[in-house]
Amino acid sequence: MSFPRRKTRQIHVGDVAVGGGAPISVQSMTITKTADVDGTLAQIYELAGAGADIVRCTCNEEEAAEGLARIVPRSPVPIVADIHFQYKLALGALEAGVQCLRLNPGNIRKPEHIKLVAEEAKARKVPIRIGVNAGSLDPELYKKYGGATPEALVESAQRELAYFAEVGFDDVKISVKASNVPLMIEAYRQLADTVDHPLHLGVTEAGPPPHGLIKATAGIATLLSEGIGDTIRYSLTADPVEEARAGRQLLEALGLRERKGLDLIACPSCGRAEVDVIKVAREAQAALGERNLPIQVAVMGCVVNGPGEARGADLGIAAGRQRGHLFVKGEVVRVCSRRPSDWWPKASRRGWPRPIRRPPRRPRPTAKRCSRARATIPTPSSGRST
Repeated sequence: MSFPRRKTRQIHVGDVAVGGGAPISVQSMTITKTADVDGTLAQIYELAGAGADIVRCTCNEEEAAEGLARIVPRSPVPIVADIHFQYKLALGALEAGVQCLRLNPGNIRKPEHIKLVAEEAKARKVPIRIGVNAGSLDPELYKKYGGATPEALVESAQRELAYFAEVGFDDVKISVKASNVPLMIEAYRQLADTVDHPLHLGVTEAGPPPHGLIKATAGIATLLSEGIGDTIRYSLTADPVEEARAGRQLLEALGLRERKGLDLIACPSCGRAEVDVIKVAREAQAALGERNLPIQVAVMGCVVNGPGEARGADLGIAAGRQRGHLFVKGEVVRVCSRRPSDWWPKASRRGWPRPIRRPPRRPRPTAKRCSRARATIPTPSSGRST
């Protein structure tokens, strides 16, 4: 099963296609000072290793633009320069060789500045993201709509598109982010009905995990399930590596990207569980999670759903009394001891634990050997309390 995708134009951020049926890409943003070239590059490599296809870096000063000129040639993924307030820094970032710009129409508002940046980006064949944000909406639009409404966010994007159209620039993707999830969802729905440009999804300032993960997933996953969205970013108050991992895992869970890592299925546990499922699941995650294996693993604590789920996974364990059945591709290959630590391979050891040695079966007793006198239940006497 797959979700039908909204048809859009396609742009390229470096060698990463966005929109037009291309795989949905994952983005994140560095939290280092961009002028710190080595520190920023180290974080970019971490993000790429965690699943980021595109990385954004702030360009808030001349030193940052100079840093980008040294970062871009050494980066494993395309770099987007994040621009606010100063249009000249956008020009500096283009000179540094970035593969994309993000402009905020809420704080770069002069038409001549916007069009100048668009003309330079057009000459260099560099796309621009129109990054509308509810927290930095143009004051004129805020007043017109009485606040940051979906209509205000969409009109802000449309105004910027109009300026770009005046200079013949349409290599664009758009975002209309808000920290309020229902507002964000409605703004993107309206925008998707209005333009055919690729859309960058995100719940801005979602906060720290786990709350931030829930908010971001609620907004992004809702829209993706409706076919809206061509690239995504989790905005978490956390190590940005968590953003990249979350984005990648979400796309894999929705079947929108090929799985590259572990998909661990585990029951929530209940009174029927024959083992400590939480502990076993953690052990499975520790043993297999860092191996970058695109496999599905099931950890089930009892016989209700255990055999069915374990049989459907690449690798599964279904707990029973005193032992667990190990499934590989639907077939029972081992019967392991009840000790959960024996169910997963040690990091320093290959292979699985040996199966339990079952004791030889004893012959069934004959009727003669089993004949015993039936015990009689004494009837309490009438003078005795029952």
